[in-house]
Amino acid sequence: MKLTFEKKLEKLEQIIAQLEDPSLELEQSAKLFEEGLALSKELSAQLDEVKNKVETLKKQGAELKLETFEED
Repeated sequence: MKLTFEKKLEKLEQIIAQLEDPSLELEQSAKLFEEGLALSKELSAQLDEVKNKVETLKKQGAELKLETFEED
């Protein structure tokens, strides 16, 4: 099941909250950090994709065209 942007962001927030726990063991902290970093990269890529779409629409000006978007 592919997570939505919002669910990924929620998961990242949960990871951050866990990492703030001072009683968390080093090994678990490293694992959570790695997972959080991967999520952060995915979220950043999604934001870049949306930004590019918005810029494309702005460049088209008054002639807005709807193009089919297919995810990989």
